[in-house]
Amino acid sequence: MSVKNYFPYFCSQIIKMQTFRQIIDRDPFPIFLAPMESVTDLTFRMICKKMGADILVSEFISSDALIRNVSQSVDKLNFNEEERPIGIQIFGHNESSLIEAAQIAESAAPDFIDINWGCPVKKVVSKGAGSAILKDIPKMVYLTEEVVKHVKLPVTIKTRLGWDHTNKPIVEVVERMQDIGVQGVTIHGRTRSQFYSGTADWSLIGEVMQNPRLQIPVIGNGDIDSGPKAIEYKQRYGVDGIMIGRAAIGNPWIFNHVKKYMGGIPPQTPTLAERIELCLEHLKGMAQNKNEKVALLEMRRHYAGYFRAIPFFKPVKLQLMAAEDIATCETILKKWESQTNKKRS
Repeated sequence: MSVKNYFPYFCSQIIKMQTFRQIIDRDPFPIFLAPMESVTDLTFRMICKKMGADILVSEFISSDALIRNVSQSVDKLNFNEEERPIGIQIFGHNESSLIEAAQIAESAAPDFIDINWGCPVKKVVSKGAGSAILKDIPKMVYLTEEVVKHVKLPVTIKTRLGWDHTNKPIVEVVERMQDIGVQGVTIHGRTRSQFYSGTADWSLIGEVMQNPRLQIPVIGNGDIDSGPKAIEYKQRYGVDGIMIGRAAIGNPWIFNHVKKYMGGIPPQTPTLAERIELCLEHLKGMAQNKNEKVALLEMRRHYAGYFRAIPFFKPVKLQLMAAEDIATCETILKKWESQTNKKRS
């Protein structure tokens, strides 16, 4: 769906009939794909959807860039109908920019608008956006409320426990978000100062879930990398759903694995042939949606995941990283598959 065609705005009025609670209640326990910059593009989202992800979220989009009509940011609004339910995530620190960006995102007719109040990256935080807002909760509340007031779609947020180990106001934050009309909150179980290091602390997410005032859905995020862990955290902390991020990079099968574990079915490990087939589908899809050069560059972060724990992959990876076209990548992978099969026979 292209934002350049403003017909989708009509669709957004129909979609508005659904609350965020209604959206997530389509599945007994929804599994979300986390928004990740330069990772969760249209191609990767479609693959994750095919592999069992229930709810998708776009890459995060700068509100300042969106209102300036920067093509790279506008392009991130595009999605396919098969991706639904899907949210578009925006970030920023300026009231007018956030409001206008939310309205532009709404015109693309996603199922909900998500505000990123959790990104720890310096270039985002230095502008007062992302997790920087956790140092000024009143401003976080004000900016979020203004977005809620100016769009018709459900508004959700994604945030962290707090700024650092001395400041973890997440229980208060969720209460205040609920009070201003936010319909759902995703909590990453780390502080900004942790970035992605250490172990995610879900105990405070559990405290949020035990709050008797809580009425909106809460999605837990952080360190979910297997079916058994997803089940354990679901039962221990009582969240309404889980969000998987880094564990899905190069491993979109994780959604299928989680679903099967929850259904009591032991999942099968993908074969080398299946890994190669999906890897090439991913690479070719990116080339079609972007261009070949960009696809070759962006795919580099996925190779290690696609072929994790496969013997003798390192020299193959070096060849893939040096490849200058997709045809060469395909030749490299198919040759490796053939050689591996011969060794096994």
